[in-house]
Amino acid sequence: MDREEAMAEFKKYEEMRQEMYSFLEEFIPRREDGTLDFERAREINAKEVFDRWFKLDYQARRIRGIAINCLGLKGE
Repeated sequence: MDREEAMAEFKKYEEMRQEMYSFLEEFIPRREDGTLDFERAREINAKEVFDRWFKLDYQARRIRGIAINCLGLKGE
């Protein structure tokens, strides 16, 4: 994998991560200090949360593999 392809994977992860936060913030408002206010949270569909999290986790594992290969390390 060349540098451009690797950077595209990193960018994809960052976009997915931001989408996950945006999705959660639709249901969990933030307080004035920026922390999440779980006391005012609305119900959220657990399957949708899991599906989004699984995709984000998969992308993170892809990036881990890229980093390990680029650094010449052995995966654990």
